[in-house]
Amino acid sequence: MLATINLNSQLYFRTQFSTPKSLTLVLSVQLQSRNLKISNCISLNKPNNQSTNASSSPAGTDTLRIILAAGGTGGHIYPAIAIADDLKTLYPKAQLLFIGLPTGMESTSVPAAGYSFEPIPAAPLGRPVISLYNLFILPYVLIKSLIKSFQILKFFKPDIVIGTGGFVSFPICLAAGLRGIKLAIQEQNSVPGIANRVLSMFAYKVFVAFNSSVDCFWQKSKCVVCGNPVRLSLRQYASKAVGRRHFFSNAVVGKGDGKVVLILGGSLGANALNVAILHLYSEMLNERKDLFLIWQTGVLAYDEMESLVKFHPRLYIAPFFHSMDLAYAAADLIVSRAGAMTCSEILAAGKPCILIPSPNVAEGHQFHNACLMADLAGSRVIAEDELDSLTLKSSIEEILDNEALMTEMSERALKIAKPDASVEIAKHVLSLVNFSSTQG
Repeated sequence: MLATINLNSQLYFRTQFSTPKSLTLVLSVQLQSRNLKISNCISLNKPNNQSTNASSSPAGTDTLRIILAAGGTGGHIYPAIAIADDLKTLYPKAQLLFIGLPTGMESTSVPAAGYSFEPIPAAPLGRPVISLYNLFILPYVLIKSLIKSFQILKFFKPDIVIGTGGFVSFPICLAAGLRGIKLAIQEQNSVPGIANRVLSMFAYKVFVAFNSSVDCFWQKSKCVVCGNPVRLSLRQYASKAVGRRHFFSNAVVGKGDGKVVLILGGSLGANALNVAILHLYSEMLNERKDLFLIWQTGVLAYDEMESLVKFHPRLYIAPFFHSMDLAYAAADLIVSRAGAMTCSEILAAGKPCILIPSPNVAEGHQFHNACLMADLAGSRVIAEDELDSLTLKSSIEEILDNEALMTEMSERALKIAKPDASVEIAKHVLSLVNFSSTQG
């Protein structure tokens, strides 16, 4: 329970700031066993107290305060959570605050992971770059975002801000840079976007996933090649048997070893990939009695796909997987988009894969990611304009029917995987702010 008290007189102590009127700073003490944990709660235009309170501590303590900015898709959110988890492991007294969109995935994923969350308004850069939207609407939203960001920075007083991407991370990271607060950014893709190229000029460190990414930044000396942060659950390596039992009944799984193909359309869905799977799943399951399909359609596509699919005991279909560790563990082969984090998770899991990069992602990130995966891990790549059910079926069967090829692809993936990237990044962050992991 959170008690708001004065340390000396046991009286309530509340400091009300008049500008802005909607912002209240509350100094509080949280009683946990015999230890006092001092924190302050920020409320920034919170309707009905719906967003999670941010925590900080007064000056003069040894509490480390960190803001993590991430949003939009799981590819930006989960790396931030992975870094946060290892920061808390290395320095348990750290106070962490996530910044994101009020309606984005992060608004639910971050509190579910046990971290404080504060929303800010933000908008993406429009395409084409020269447009009425970018000239008139975007500057207005950016100004609002910066004002809110400056408010958060003023009252949370972070020692460092870490940005892992998504357009919502840009204003808070820019505000930190302008205020002289230490900034670190983490770039998941093989080729960085415009926002991180700009933010790199303010950053103390730029954590990148691939050696080739270093050449894309103007100040190469700031870059540290760590790999992409992979969630702790994916580093714990569940067994294939446990993974398969999670998705299929014991009766079905017990009929033989079989082969499991995991289809990942991303958190929002990939229409071309979903349509191709829709046209081949029934034929493949009927032809191959030892084949199992685990199909993540994406949230937006699930209702339509689910209504068109006929039930089959060796088919598991869902909009989104919260237990991705079990999905990777169950799989022999993965068919997926080429998001940076998905690619890194596939490498960490050591799985052969077929990648269909999205042509709709800014700066062609997924195409570059897929090409790098093909070079380093032997991944198969199918361009979306060449994708159809026949091409995909042929590629799946080519790999499933060649045990030597599957073994080679798996070994190459594991060889270049960097599953401890988040630990390395967390250690660098602590060194940047002169906090030792032994102080936790």
